[in-house]
Amino acid sequence: MKFSLILLFVSSLFLHGTFGVIICEDLTKDNCSFAISSSGKRCVLEDFEDKKGKVEFQCRTSEVMVEIMADYIESDECVRACGVNRNTTGISSDVLLDKKAIVTLCSPPCYQMCPNIIDLHSNLAVGEGVSLPDLCEQQRNHPDCAMIELLSSSFVADGPTGSANHRRAAPAPAPSFY
Repeated sequence: MKFSLILLFVSSLFLHGTFGVIICEDLTKDNCSFAISSSGKRCVLEDFEDKKGKVEFQCRTSEVMVEIMADYIESDECVRACGVNRNTTGISSDVLLDKKAIVTLCSPPCYQMCPNIIDLHSNLAVGEGVSLPDLCEQQRNHPDCAMIELLSSSFVADGPTGSANHRRAAPAPAPSFY
């Protein structure tokens, strides 16, 4: 019994040392995007020019907190299922304007199996004044309608009273970058 407890203790130390903690700045370019640090903050891939003008990449810790998980590197399966790109720099809501991207994000393999990617894009959608579940419902119920219609509707201001035919678009807010 005593030997079993010692073995269990040593094994737990070994496993902790093996998995360790995730520090964004220690991640490679190939593991950065869609990763979450041990502190619960999203990792973000940034590009910059070195002294010779060559584009380099560095993983940084963003200020975006994730409530649903921490200490996580997104799986290749979810990256494929959700149609996202590990070489994406920054965090942007631009993907929400792409109908193909919405269809892929809303697909069951992504939406039901990849909570990290869905959480990220849900928060980006909220930042733009829309709901990812609403976008997905729109896509399921009206697959031939343009997703941009739903997205645009949150940025449309009414024209003069009684003039439904005279709607004018308000300036779109700048894309959200974290």
